[in-house]
Amino acid sequence: MSGHVVVGYTATKPGRDAVAFAARLAAAVDAVLDVAIILPRGDRSVITPPDAGYERHLHAQAQTWIAQAIDRIPAEVVAHAHVRTAESFAEGLIAVADELAASYIVVGAADGASRGRHRLGSTTTELLHSSDVPVVLVPRGARKVAPETGITRVTVAIGVRPGADALIAETAELAAAAGVPVRLLSLLPVDLPPSADTAAIRVAGTTRADEVLAAARAELPAGLHTDVTVAAGDSIEEAVSYLDWQPGEVALVGSSRLAQPRRLFLGSTAAKMLHEITVPVIVVPRTRSHSEEARR
Repeated sequence: MSGHVVVGYTATKPGRDAVAFAARLAAAVDAVLDVAIILPRGDRSVITPPDAGYERHLHAQAQTWIAQAIDRIPAEVVAHAHVRTAESFAEGLIAVADELAASYIVVGAADGASRGRHRLGSTTTELLHSSDVPVVLVPRGARKVAPETGITRVTVAIGVRPGADALIAETAELAAAAGVPVRLLSLLPVDLPPSADTAAIRVAGTTRADEVLAAARAELPAGLHTDVTVAAGDSIEEAVSYLDWQPGEVALVGSSRLAQPRRLFLGSTAAKMLHEITVPVIVVPRTRSHSEEARR
């Protein structure tokens, strides 16, 4: 694949989680890792005038933090440091990603997440409403996974609504670059109307799942090893809770159909899945931009 992986860093445990996984991802796809600290713009407050001395101190501290983050990255990963100012952390990350034509933006879980779990904070929410680059959500504790684990499998959640082309293309590219198998996952049985009786739900859901998974499998390159899984349960959370996850696995979900073209919006199904998925999740925009296609 090559290219760039941008990771938003803060000198916190979630920040270290994000850098740790981003390093594994960059190594797996032979990409440059760009570690970014985004500082608040000094002139954004109309109440308190900017303090040049404080700003210099903040930049110096950021340089120290980012150097410490770079030191933890395996030597075989090419890593660059970026300290920028912006109106918001998300805006700054998007600017760095656009400048570098990055393939991914990686962020850690918000404060308060339990180990192995996801939690969306204000930065992640803003990214999921404005980024045109796939956003990688890293669960708490990812820094505990050994760097040599790498990426071992790509699971992609397939639904019935339009907009899966970009998701399948992203899956194929990531799996091929990392040299790993793909697991096609369908949650269709729990997507059916709850008013239907249980037998009808299972029969209709399984039939439709088989059709959708077969179509998705046909879209993947013939050389990729692909397995299919239909997760059943009385709720999205229950269905996902039954799945097994490898330490080196990543999950891909598509942006909601409500998203604007080439933008992200986390739909209700993906949001529910996050409650149970214990591995990094990549949220893929509904369509690709011409510039994104050109750089790949």
